[in-house]
Amino acid sequence: MKNIAVIPARGGSKRIPKKNIKDFNGKPLIAYPITQALKSNLFDDVIVSTDDEEIAAISEKYGAKVPFLRDKKLSDDFTGTFAVVKDAYNRLKNIYNPDSVCCIYATAPLLTAEHLSNAYSKFQNSDASSLVSVCEFSFPIQRAFIVNEDGYISYREPEYAMTRSQDLAKCYQDCGLFYIYSKELLEGQIEDKTISYQMPRHRVIDIDTPEDWDYARALYNAVSSLNLD
Repeated sequence: MKNIAVIPARGGSKRIPKKNIKDFNGKPLIAYPITQALKSNLFDDVIVSTDDEEIAAISEKYGAKVPFLRDKKLSDDFTGTFAVVKDAYNRLKNIYNPDSVCCIYATAPLLTAEHLSNAYSKFQNSDASSLVSVCEFSFPIQRAFIVNEDGYISYREPEYAMTRSQDLAKCYQDCGLFYIYSKELLEGQIEDKTISYQMPRHRVIDIDTPEDWDYARALYNAVSSLNLD
């Protein structure tokens, strides 16, 4: 199969200015997913979709290609990831004719080439049209609380209040690391049939705030020192 990776990396981060290229333990944050995507040997090319020339230059330094600058209308706070990936696919399909596109987030310093390879193996041996990386919720969400206007709490799903945790169905969240889309799905030829690839929780972090950033650095150092999979 022919595959390309697309890493969306717009330049307008507000809560952490220049987040995608901010120094993260000695390298720009975006360097980590670029390096692992290249190491996996899964992709004909690793493409960065950005509207920012500085991000483009740094991405190329670490081995990615930036064959176009993304339109500003696809770089606001509301445009979803799929629209960005589809834009990249439409621009590049005549060059690469890829069977699939893997969208990898620029804020994924804990992602490994091995997990990408395992996910692709699962995807290619299925009849799915897409794959999403997930992780299990650390506590049963069926027993979550909600808080009313007066500050009092109640079970969101009271029918599960007395159910043992081990008897509740496991639930999973989109862990915001990577997605795989088939050519047919991107072309709108088929309906979406999605499977998941479960990531270990110690490799999942959503970096949106300065607190997230500090936690991600600490987690990265811990995972690296312990050589965790």
